[in-house]
Amino acid sequence: MKVALVTGAARGIGRGIAEELAKNEFNVGIVYVSADAAAAEAVDACEAHGVKAVAIKADIGKAADRGRIIETMKEQFGRLDLLVNNAGVAPKQRTDILQSTEESYDWVMEVNLKGPYFLTQAAANWMIAEIKRDASLAPCIINISSISAYTSSPMRGEYCLSKAGMGMMTQLYADRLAEFGISVFEIRPGIIKTDMTSAVEQKYDRLILQEGLTPIRRWGEPQDVAKAVVAVALGYFPFSTGEVINVDGGFHLRRL
Repeated sequence: MKVALVTGAARGIGRGIAEELAKNEFNVGIVYVSADAAAAEAVDACEAHGVKAVAIKADIGKAADRGRIIETMKEQFGRLDLLVNNAGVAPKQRTDILQSTEESYDWVMEVNLKGPYFLTQAAANWMIAEIKRDASLAPCIINISSISAYTSSPMRGEYCLSKAGMGMMTQLYADRLAEFGISVFEIRPGIIKTDMTSAVEQKYDRLILQEGLTPIRRWGEPQDVAKAVVAVALGYFPFSTGEVINVDGGFHLRRL
């Protein structure tokens, strides 16, 4: 049975991804940082589909924790077919870039970019070693980015920079890993209904439902992103790598 590692999978988009992968017969490693009860619920939800799921409490921004994630996956599953870099944080406080702090910048970049960059490095080296033993393997890596990769939000500049950086990270790893048959994709969610967006629900209800911010006039759901992940994971894009898949209701379209 194939194995997936999903970061930030206790809640929100990550939880939706983990469950959808479990439905499609992937064993799942669920990385989370603090929500113990939610992580336990995510494990139960995945195992209800007849797969094995393991919760791994870790901060992907810390090198020691990243190493422990990989070692736990090796011990529990012995293989890795899919890495989904989903974990991410928003600034603790929205602040104009003219007043934002280095502390906030460092924290967001550590979790959103540095962590995925080096976790991918570790996972890719493991994948390469396994491919050398079994050339039939075709693992892949998916980075969950955001429309903030190209959409200016001066009140949370560090978040936008981290997601823009993830876009280049996707291209770099896609280029480097292609020779080993490891594909790398970036999925860019738009406005998705999660805990992170609950504070601005009324604002986006108006923008989406009344003003037509997105051509598809509804909120995105975690399952929308999860289905895109599964399409990649099941190998439906065999001649593609480095691609951006927009899951945003058409937000990226330039319209008059």
